[in-house]
Amino acid sequence: MKQNLHAVTLVVPDYNDALAFYTERLGFQLLKDIDLGGGKRWVLITPPGSDGGGLLLAKADGPEQRAAIGNQTGGRVGFFLQTDDFQRDYTQMRANGVHFEETPRFESYGTVAVWRDPYGNRWDLIQFT
Repeated sequence: MKQNLHAVTLVVPDYNDALAFYTERLGFQLLKDIDLGGGKRWVLITPPGSDGGGLLLAKADGPEQRAAIGNQTGGRVGFFLQTDDFQRDYTQMRANGVHFEETPRFESYGTVAVWRDPYGNRWDLIQFT
């Protein structure tokens, strides 16, 4: 048996603003942008060079979903962006206005720093040793 994680949903306030952040500031690639009607779209993005699962950007629909924007994981780091060159990506992300909560840490498993997307979701930028 072979299975893959295809996508994880990230609730956002607006498709176009989220797309601009992830593609322009982080270099993610747009894989699909399909109009589903009724104001809904299937917007799937992946980090550059990725061959794994994607991030499905989903526009919040209703007060319950709007309340979850930026807090889908209860304030914990919920997303992990693995890199093959931490310093390159850390420097580029900072130059592109990405907010890091801390300076890079050197842990037994690799180099890591926590950053936030514009909605408040906490991410790790991580290069494993």
